[in-house]
Amino acid sequence: MIRDRYLKLFFIPLLGMLIPPVSGMIMYTHYSTIEIMGIAIFFIITSFCIWTGCNWIHSKLRGHFRTITNPFPKIIFLCIICLLYGNSVGSISTLIWFSISKEPFSWDAVFKFNLFCSLAIILFTLVYEILFLNKERELDTKIVYQIDRERSQAELEALRKELDPHFIFNSLNTLNHLIVNDPQQAYMFNNKLAQVYKYFLINKNNELISIYDELDFIDSYFFLLQIRHDNKLNLHTELAGNDERVTMIPPFALQILVENAIKHNEFSEARPLNIQITLNNEYLKVCNNVRPKPYLVHSTGIGLKNLSSRYKILCNKDIVVENTDEYFAVKLPLIKQPNL
Repeated sequence: MIRDRYLKLFFIPLLGMLIPPVSGMIMYTHYSTIEIMGIAIFFIITSFCIWTGCNWIHSKLRGHFRTITNPFPKIIFLCIICLLYGNSVGSISTLIWFSISKEPFSWDAVFKFNLFCSLAIILFTLVYEILFLNKERELDTKIVYQIDRERSQAELEALRKELDPHFIFNSLNTLNHLIVNDPQQAYMFNNKLAQVYKYFLINKNNELISIYDELDFIDSYFFLLQIRHDNKLNLHTELAGNDERVTMIPPFALQILVENAIKHNEFSEARPLNIQITLNNEYLKVCNNVRPKPYLVHSTGIGLKNLSSRYKILCNKDIVVENTDEYFAVKLPLIKQPNL
């Protein structure tokens, strides 16, 4: 239901007092002050009946035109129905008025009264149509927002379920190998693995995390990847003039981009995969050199889509993807939080 209280409070009395004298139905010099007040009440009631009835007709009938893309037939139909109703009420009201008033009956006055009523009905039918459309747009926007939010959460959950078992399996195999061949390295690997999963458990339901915490997490995470891939990966981090503790990003954003780089590129000790994380006042940029694998890599594309959806919901911004023959880069917008 649209909010038209103030519209009614202003225009119903205004039209009730304005249209009768303009149409020539009343000569106020013939009446006392009390009679003039009674006349005003009479025509305000008429205005109220016309307004309320047309409003009811509009709200009930317009729903039958939801599937029509062209709005003009709907508006014309509503205007015709409202005009028939308004003119009927107006004609009855004028006949009652002439029967109880001191004014001589005049068809010209009746015609002018209905003409002015018709103009008002057409005008406010258009106004109400605009108000209804705005209300529907607000409702549609809320529905789309909720759907996007739920879809983003569902995609994030699906992403976790897809990556976690894969990561656990490979990490445990690596740990098993290290326990036999390098116990000291196995001890460090186990500590880093525990830190990574502690981060997962603490932040899996958070929408935002400070860059400081995310970078600390990615250091531990990348340590596990380097051991698993025999030091064929390099990570370089450059932070320039930014307070990471009050700058936020969605949790696991860096992990998604690092995993994406490893998944789609081949690398070796002679030609390692170089991943660079740079920070300025607007973006956190994750960039890697491009060496596509010679075979087709299965990819759902859910990682980047999920990041894009989450950013649109959280801050009405989007990630920026740069893809060339030499490098692949993703810029993550920074979300500022007030300093605590």
